[in-house]
Amino acid sequence: MWWDVPPEVRSQWEDWHSHEHMPERLAIPGFLRGTRWVAHSGEPSYFVLYETRDLKTMTSGAYLDRLNNPTPWSRKMMPHHRNMVRSLCRVRASFGGGVAHALATIRFSPAPGGRSAMKWLATQWMPSLPQRKGLTSTSLLESHSAAAVPPTAEQRIRGGDAQADCALLICGYDVEALKAAVAGELGKLEVDGRIEGFYRCAYSLTSKDLPK
Repeated sequence: MWWDVPPEVRSQWEDWHSHEHMPERLAIPGFLRGTRWVAHSGEPSYFVLYETRDLKTMTSGAYLDRLNNPTPWSRKMMPHHRNMVRSLCRVRASFGGGVAHALATIRFSPAPGGRSAMKWLATQWMPSLPQRKGLTSTSLLESHSAAAVPPTAEQRIRGGDAQADCALLICGYDVEALKAAVAGELGKLEVDGRIEGFYRCAYSLTSKDLPK
């Protein structure tokens, strides 16, 4: 998920997101880890990634109940989410691991007439990427149809969300190495609607971190 938050409410928003919202999400069965990233510069100002056991965790049961019953603090903070892009994704390919200091995100749609870019990324470019100096992992995500999940109370408070078709995530400990990777072979990638962002890790929480 990518979004902006007005500067004048970011301190309160981060307090809510760290101390209520993320613990609430990670308490839902099937949620494994949530990580908040802050933009190095520009917009969107935040990127948040939730990792779950499976796609069903995000499309039924306790998660939808929570989305349709936001807390009073959530109702106060939700309207401050601007330019929201939210996608439920399958992992098409993933190499390396861990949560590193720096992250690059590339949102895109496959070019009409084929998915050669997705295949090239997953089978040729990504496998060796985590071995490069300054880099640690990479994942290729593909959006699950938003039509499978009806609009929720939280979405109505925000005013609706846009969706990214695909996202390439690259993690590392050196932001300059990330920028070099994105500007190199990826600079010639033939895709539509490409949007790049560079972020630093601000907070990460797993379900095992919650009080018993």
